[in-house]
Amino acid sequence: QVQLVESGGGLVQPGGSLRLSCAAPERIFRISAMGWYRQAPGKQRELVATIRSSGSTNYADSVKGRFTISRDNAKNTVYLQMNSLKPEDTAVYYCNAATPPYTYWGQGTQVTVSS
Repeated sequence: QVQLVESGGGLVQPGGSLRLSCAAPERIFRISAMGWYRQAPGKQRELVATIRSSGSTNYADSVKGRFTISRDNAKNTVYLQMNSLKPEDTAVYYCNAATPPYTYWGQGTQVTVSS
């Protein structure tokens, strides 16, 4: 059983910042594209950002310019820095590790943006 351990969610006011972290087993992390997805109540899970082992990144249009994904290969950890948060960013955020044909998910961490 592969465990992705997430942390960093919470309650923040609009315009604020949060940083999410996700630690993965080294054998998975080093060969996987890592990503963050989110699911708001009543909506489907959607891509937020991904980062390949090469360092190349991809972002959803809704978060471009506000969120930054990065990975620390020495710590086997991927981060999501979220700035200028909006109420519509409220969701459960899930870490993902993808190494086809396998994909692994974290347990999710709640992010709530509200005044």
